[in-house]
Amino acid sequence: MACLEVCKEQGKLKEDQGACTQDGTIDWHGRPAIKAKSGQWTAGIIILLNQGLATLAFFGVGVNLVLFLTRVLRQNNADAANNVSKWTGTVYIFSLVGAFLSDSYWGRYKTCAIFQVIFVIGLVSLSLSSYLFLIRPRGCGNQENPCGSHSGLDITLFYLSIYLVALGNGGYQPNIATFGADQFDEEDPKEGHSKVAFFSYFYLALNLGSLFSNTILGYFEDEGMWALGFWASAGSALAALGLFLAGTTRYRHFKPSGNPLSRFFQVILAATKKCSIDLPPDADDLYDVDGNDSSMNGNRKILHTNEFKFLDRAAYITTRDVDDQKKGIYSPWRLCPVTQVEEVKCILRLLPIWLCTIIYSVVFTQMASLFVEQGAAMKTTISNFRIPPASMSSFDILSVALFIFLYRRVLDPLVGRIRRKDSRGLTELQRMGIGLVIAILAMVSAGIVECYRLKYANRDCTHCEGSSSLSIFWQVPQYAFVGASEVFMYVGQLEFFNAQAPDGLKSFGSALCMTSISLGNYVSSLLVTMVMKISTEDHMPGWIPGNLNKGHLDRFYFLLAGLTTIDLLVYIACARWYKCIKLEGKTAANDEHGSFKV
Repeated sequence: MACLEVCKEQGKLKEDQGACTQDGTIDWHGRPAIKAKSGQWTAGIIILLNQGLATLAFFGVGVNLVLFLTRVLRQNNADAANNVSKWTGTVYIFSLVGAFLSDSYWGRYKTCAIFQVIFVIGLVSLSLSSYLFLIRPRGCGNQENPCGSHSGLDITLFYLSIYLVALGNGGYQPNIATFGADQFDEEDPKEGHSKVAFFSYFYLALNLGSLFSNTILGYFEDEGMWALGFWASAGSALAALGLFLAGTTRYRHFKPSGNPLSRFFQVILAATKKCSIDLPPDADDLYDVDGNDSSMNGNRKILHTNEFKFLDRAAYITTRDVDDQKKGIYSPWRLCPVTQVEEVKCILRLLPIWLCTIIYSVVFTQMASLFVEQGAAMKTTISNFRIPPASMSSFDILSVALFIFLYRRVLDPLVGRIRRKDSRGLTELQRMGIGLVIAILAMVSAGIVECYRLKYANRDCTHCEGSSSLSIFWQVPQYAFVGASEVFMYVGQLEFFNAQAPDGLKSFGSALCMTSISLGNYVSSLLVTMVMKISTEDHMPGWIPGNLNKGHLDRFYFLLAGLTTIDLLVYIACARWYKCIKLEGKTAANDEHGSFKV
């Protein structure tokens, strides 16, 4: 009714009873958002363009960082791969910081703006430090001319800069995806369909943004023009920030819901205090409040579920609670509404699915490290033109674009017609499982290519870049497989965690996607360290030595294929166990989200 009255006052309603959004979004002035004047694809396209430019800026640094560390800072292959994995992992760890501030206090718009400013500052600092201190002598940093030594201060300034980039991009990323989805009212059937489509286009924008980084910028940086590449990234990030701010008055917003950590621990503590109580058989006896109660900040009610019964004690009304209510006393640390309890249950149910995505991220992160090093040791020339090894990830991007089109236009409608009950086609959980299967194929393909690369390699070379006569284009299948798997895994993840996260934790849901990538990078770094420690015993060169021609990178790839196969089996078990969130009035639709039928 409040929305209706506001629309009448503004003279916008007339005969259209649906002029205001029904999902609780507000406009820039804090009033209920009017559909015709806010959000939808006008705001969505601005956010997609912003994402493309910001991704171009980020990958302008990340795609060739492993080569920068080996050529400019003179690190060996294993150390460089580990440092890239740690840096990339830190990017995504910072996503939790951004998600927490967004969901709790700042809201998604303010959080995106602040972290984009930090992102720009980090890129400008990196550009300056590289140009003034690291590229010595001038023109160094290409394949033939490594740079000289650097002081501790130079190295410190470099790491400070790239970790500012990590903080800015990490804090921004989970919020921009969710903020884009906020522009579509899921209570409206047409906008709800657009909201689902937005995640596919968002991931496509992300990949198209990185295409320029992987080709043009990748070529400049591979030729030693590092400062030019970093300055181009800084300019792109500044343009992304300006575009984002230009759409300010058009955006729809959700109010932040307060500190989710306190809500989580209130349920845990309240349930623990009542651990000796016998629960009533009927869930109707549990404490609940109206969905507009201030304790939940207007979020939609979540219906009671039977999993994690221990937590239901937090909503059980004891004699003491009745006495306190008569005195006008209410303590959320003793009594929590069912919706708050279910919010905790939702997070606990998501965790096993999330953990199963970490091994996939180990596969994904190889593109930025070992795939590049493998490509550098292959034949990279066509006539007199040299192909930068990092630019091969362009085939990953093209694969993403192709499979997004095939999935949305061919596979999804086809599956929907075959099932004859829902035009949605494959569920998010099913798509994530398919992504794991394709990831296994990617690692097997990479391992086979490495076997043949070694067969045609000069094992006694001093500088082993380009030492194998096997063309770098034999890497195309492994990049294409990774791209196809991303469409099923990462787009499915974005949709799944956004749909299954409670209203007050939507940014946290997107952050889960990014932290799985983060932990995947750390696990990759740990695996490389363990493999090198074990494989270098008895004075052996190891699987991933500085001279790849004396190692066995193929065995590492096959090891990842085996680990991903085990992860797939565990994932199928977790997906079958998973029960979806049950929002009031949307139970049937959410049941379909949670299904994993083989």
